[in-house]
Amino acid sequence: MGSITFHHVYKKYKGEHRPAVSDFHLEIQEGEFLVLVGPSGCGKSTTLRMLAGLEEISEGELYIDDKFVNYLSSKDRDIAMVFQNYALYPNLNVYENIALGLKLRKTAKHEIELRVNRVAKILEISHLLDRKPGQLSGGQKQRVALGRAIAREPQVFLMDEPLSNLDAKLRAQTRAEIIKLQAELKRTMVYVTHDQVEAMTMGTRIVVMKDGVIQQVDPPRQLYNEPANIFVAGFIGSPQMNMLDGKITYDEGQYYFVSRRMKLPVHEKHYRSFDRSSRTLRNVVMGVRSENIILNDNASVDDESWTKCIVEMSEITGADLYVYVKLGEDTVIVRVDADGSYKKDDTSFIKIDMNKVHFFDKETGVSLAIGGDMV
Repeated sequence: MGSITFHHVYKKYKGEHRPAVSDFHLEIQEGEFLVLVGPSGCGKSTTLRMLAGLEEISEGELYIDDKFVNYLSSKDRDIAMVFQNYALYPNLNVYENIALGLKLRKTAKHEIELRVNRVAKILEISHLLDRKPGQLSGGQKQRVALGRAIAREPQVFLMDEPLSNLDAKLRAQTRAEIIKLQAELKRTMVYVTHDQVEAMTMGTRIVVMKDGVIQQVDPPRQLYNEPANIFVAGFIGSPQMNMLDGKITYDEGQYYFVSRRMKLPVHEKHYRSFDRSSRTLRNVVMGVRSENIILNDNASVDDESWTKCIVEMSEITGADLYVYVKLGEDTVIVRVDADGSYKKDDTSFIKIDMNKVHFFDKETGVSLAIGGDMV
């Protein structure tokens, strides 16, 4: 139990010209950990609130376990929601906060005690049961909020930015706990975040949203390796994918990517994308991730596979060093070993792994690998 179906769902607020959510069509499998990710205002929290019964659906149909729930109240949907602000009652201790939902459902006292103690043990907060929320840290409060949701034993867990108030270390720790918890409970979980790193590390599938519209739905690795459009390519991955404007030309059986600074032979795996069009000139954006570019101070100027660049800056992230280089007006980020040393205005050379690049239609932003039009 715990499958969810959105059937062409819309959310339109009165007085707004554009829907907050447009044609959201998706099936979520029982036991799946689905993450909704996107920038602020993309409609991800609105989608979650429609699923929770906290927002009315303007158009479309919503099913939980094949049951039509558009007009079903939140309390009758067999779901539990964890909010960003924890929503704990300050006058109740931890035990009472976890037990509250069960008491409201008139659960037997011995059953409440059994569930609360079991949940407290899972979340390692048994020693906190007598404390009030004001005596807890942010991470402890988040565990209590999770405990309250788990104690209800719902079919579906909904989480709306639950880690955004935690510091980086605690956020990583709690993230790992939620992943472990979902694996143990084997319940459906729908999780909302604006943090693409959080999305990539947690979800079995990820829904990327922009302006209320689904951009792509895929497992994390496929999302990273096969972005459907420029938005997904730029949003998923840190640092974001490098984007270079150029044209695709054809000469004596070979396709080339040509920009103001380089002319690079295209790998033959992309030929099918270009062969779909009879045009001989195509405006494209070439995307390449930082790990698929080589930086070399000693490359030969005469070797056309290397392109001259100027170092702008570098930043170290521990095991990696990211070097920002200028190619004319374009800035490209290259990932190198942390023991490298690059100073501003140093001259260097880059080589792009053309087997790992992505091509997007300049006009529509759609990946040419999935049939984007070319102009």
